[in-house]
Amino acid sequence: MKLVSYIKDGQDHLGVLVNDHIYDMETLHPDMPNTMSMFLGYWEEVFPVAQKGVEMIEEGRIAANRGISTDLVQLLAPVPAPTSCRDGYAFRQHVAAARRNRKVDMIPEFDQYPIFYFTNHNSISGPGEVRCMPDHFEKLDFELEVAIVVCKGGRNIKAEEADEYIGGLMIMNDLSARRLQMEEMLLNLGPAKGKDFATTIGPWLVTLDELEEYEIPAKEGHIGKNWNLPMVCRVNGVEVSRGSLGDMDWTFAELVERASYGVDLHPGDVIGSGTVGTGCFLELNGTGKLNNPDYPEQWLQDGDVVEMEVEGLGLLSNTIVMEETDWSILKRKK
Repeated sequence: MKLVSYIKDGQDHLGVLVNDHIYDMETLHPDMPNTMSMFLGYWEEVFPVAQKGVEMIEEGRIAANRGISTDLVQLLAPVPAPTSCRDGYAFRQHVAAARRNRKVDMIPEFDQYPIFYFTNHNSISGPGEVRCMPDHFEKLDFELEVAIVVCKGGRNIKAEEADEYIGGLMIMNDLSARRLQMEEMLLNLGPAKGKDFATTIGPWLVTLDELEEYEIPAKEGHIGKNWNLPMVCRVNGVEVSRGSLGDMDWTFAELVERASYGVDLHPGDVIGSGTVGTGCFLELNGTGKLNNPDYPEQWLQDGDVVEMEVEGLGLLSNTIVMEETDWSILKRKK
């Protein structure tokens, strides 16, 4: 099942996507929650009802003309108001390449436990424009990822049980202002201003029942589900990155276990996978310069269109737009 949030009557509204048409939750059943936050809050009760409604649409028992084409609505982030957002560091290939490019050894702690950082859940958006300040364009980067949303509350969740807490998967772009990030992390704190301005997710949330055909075993020594989902990123129509979600070393189940240790997780919490190998310009530029000192760096520019496509999860498209202002925090440095 694909769950979609979109604008209706000036407010966020929840629907299901079937054959490129969105059907309101009220179409499936008059008592269904009509926002994602409410749906997640009553997940165990309403999810089976929604599944039966989708079956009725597919069987023609709900008229096709009760749906509206995705071209006629403004899509939002599938989870328009996450209760929090953590981003993991789950792909060994990405971590190893980034450290190699900085001429430092692979850190052994990567293989001991999964880690994450908190980003700004109030700066999450969906498909469409992403507005950035001028300082963000000092090495503005994409990061090709997948995220989950927590669908029921829990605390001290074991990895062996954690997949039950995953509502679904969606594409995630963890946009990064690398100059701001690199400067502030010299103080061993962060990332903060290099990350907190924009993260995009979408275009819809795909529930795990729809992804069963892609399931693969976790890597040796790891616990939880993984999915063989090819991932690609294009900038202005040119492919710049390709990988697979199946390359995750730490699973989402293990990230949930780590995140919930001594802490309550809530329905609506979003957790990202971290960047797939080759999944950002920082890594690509570093590898290029390692092989050729004259390698021309590439970063995102005003007007660039970033398309992320993951098999089974759809295509997330964002246009980068620079704010019309000369305000700069970089110029305020002492």
